[in-house]
Amino acid sequence: MPGGDVLGLLTRIAETSSIDAAWGLATGHLSGLGFRRINYGFTRFRHQRTIGDPDDALFLTTCDADYAQRYFRGGFYCRTPAFRWAERNTGICTWSWVREAYEAGRLSEAEAEAVRQNVAIGVKAGITVSFPEASARAKGAMGMIADPGLDHAAVDAILAARRDEILAVAHMMHLKIIQSPHLARARALSPRQREALEWVADGKTTQDVALLMGVSPAMVEKHLRLAREALAVETTAQAVAKGALLNMIFQRPPEPQAQAAH
Repeated sequence: MPGGDVLGLLTRIAETSSIDAAWGLATGHLSGLGFRRINYGFTRFRHQRTIGDPDDALFLTTCDADYAQRYFRGGFYCRTPAFRWAERNTGICTWSWVREAYEAGRLSEAEAEAVRQNVAIGVKAGITVSFPEASARAKGAMGMIADPGLDHAAVDAILAARRDEILAVAHMMHLKIIQSPHLARARALSPRQREALEWVADGKTTQDVALLMGVSPAMVEKHLRLAREALAVETTAQAVAKGALLNMIFQRPPEPQAQAAH
């Protein structure tokens, strides 16, 4: 893709108003480079040895539903060498080192078994992008699975020729995604729950919020209680903080096509 076209793509990604739109533009472009299967994950609640509650993380994929269920919900991703690399590094790499480490016996048994399982379903060569994050609790990464017929040497050649292009598209997509509302079904807030949290964040008391929303104080307390339950926190202050981290409050209403949960 000529440089001007890449700049145009970056602009279109930057101007999108939903996670779905940014994801679709970026993966549509990367699929043309030989990577139709792409996985992406991001969390703001990483702990030392875990990504935290999976319901607080965002997982996106262009793979089929069976693979997505196995890879994300089944926890397979955390056993792969590429995931371990992304946890400890920032940048981009191909999976040639995984093959070399496997053949040399340098992988743990769990990692080696993950490699064998991936190979069995045609996941062999690819690229990992690990994004830099401003917060020590945040982490985002993307795995690009090479199309059938592309081996490690071919992927190495693609990265050598298109490194800046791949990184620019991936980074713009990531930056747009992390500033967009996280519309996870498990953490969904109703409009009234969101409004109540926003007023509390502005320093309003329950009585103030009741007047502003035109409801009783008891109804305000109900909205706040349901918001705490939806966000899996104990206090309203925690709900405000978590809602803000997930971009679920103080956001413009999403476009209708962005309402689908990820």
